Amino acid sequence: MSISQLPILEYTEYTNRQLVAVPLAVLVVAIAVLGGMWAVTGTPVTLGLEFTGGTEIQLGAMDDGPVAESTIRGAFDATPASIRTIPGDGSTVVTFGQGVEATELESQAQAAGLTVSSVSSVSASFGGETQRLAIMGVAIAFAGMSLIVFALFRVFVPAVSIVISAFSDIMIPLAVMSILQIELTLGTVAALLMLIGYSVDSDILLTTNVLRRTGDFYDSTYRARTTGITMTVTSIVAMFVMAVVAFLFGIDLLTAIGLVLVIGLSADLMNTYLMNVALLRWYKFTGVAR
Repeated sequence: MSISQLPILEYTEYTNRQLVAVPLAVLVVAIAVLGGMWAVTGTPVTLGLEFTGGTEIQLGAMDDGPVAESTIRGAFDATPASIRTIPGDGSTVVTFGQGVEATELESQAQAAGLTVSSVSSVSASFGGETQRLAIMGVAIAFAGMSLIVFALFRVFVPAVSIVISAFSDIMIPLAVMSILQIELTLGTVAALLMLIGYSVDSDILLTTNVLRRTGDFYDSTYRARTTGITMTVTSIVAMFVMAVVAFLFGIDLLTAIGLVLVIGLSADLMNTYLMNVALLRWYKFTGVAR
């Protein structure tokens, strides 16, 4: 079934409050999840090694398969923060928190008869600086996007609807990451930055069709929605395939990026074609533009 054959939501059958109810409810729940996690753990999402500091050691597979978790825990004096097996080659990646020396871990692994493929460390100070720069990068990107949107349309309601949608498109994936314990890394930060671009793209398409092209409001909305949904669904399918393939080959970074983009793009469909349409309709028929 093609995008054009999908059931069409008849906006005339719903009030503006009904259209914005679901997106706003999901956004409130997402913020509540992030706030609760922050109160309990001190961070809204689980931070990766790049942001917290620590040491990661990769162990080669044994003759009979991956190293058993009990063997790994018995080989090291320190308690591992995480242990994950890479399906592709059977190797195991073990992560430790701050204060554990890489040379010490390597010697303990060799003493236990384990094969060390690689060892990498990130200091706590470097991790904190990386975290600060990543947050600053997202904030600057979001602020720059907001300024460009306001400069482009120069009308408060349409512009602020795009900003709210982009904000929600970031908060919802972050909340899901928090629930699923997907780590916030430089890769997932890049995925969040990509979501800002995807969100603005679909929102500007809708807003431009409604405000700057001739024709009925609903005709313009349906025209923009057909094009926008086609682009977004295509991206969702591509990211989902990437996440599945990356998971099968044990590429955790690409798996996380793919999942974040799938969740964010799905949220963008909801925010753009429910909340933004409602705000634009209010602006055109009831609000300032009347």
